[in-house]
Amino acid sequence: MTAYIDVDVRPILRTGGEPFSLIMAALARLEQGQGLRLFATFKPVPLFAVMADKGFAHSAREMDGGEWEVLFTPAAAKTERVSAPSGDFDFGAWPAPGIQLDNRDLEPPEPMVRILAAADELGPGETLSALLRREPVFLFPQLERRGFRWLGGFTPDGGTYELTVRAPSP
Repeated sequence: MTAYIDVDVRPILRTGGEPFSLIMAALARLEQGQGLRLFATFKPVPLFAVMADKGFAHSAREMDGGEWEVLFTPAAAKTERVSAPSGDFDFGAWPAPGIQLDNRDLEPPEPMVRILAAADELGPGETLSALLRREPVFLFPQLERRGFRWLGGFTPDGGTYELTVRAPSP
């Protein structure tokens, strides 16, 4: 289990300040295996690539009022983002992916289009896997609207996002 150090940059952002140096200072103070829990007034997408270059995977969730909590976890202890409308299932019970897509060489929106088309071909409870260059943040709401469950995260090197999508069961 990763221990997280909290960094709340919301007060700095609300006054128009730039919190990057504070975030990097907190990062420098982390001990082996520790992660960073960041609180921000917006989803800090540009920071995701910076942190990936430093060996951290991320998991973001929107909080009340449009503010964000982001966990930056050492890539060796990768945190996976998970979406499950019902939340009452075991990811270990998911079948092996019947469809495998490598979308790393495609430009947006082609990866999303390709994944949604492949997902529509899945039978009840079947899965697909996809490799991407970045976290597909615009794909997640589309999957959820269609009733699909998904899990994903960056590989330890931070260069590939691995996504598994499961079709709804009857």
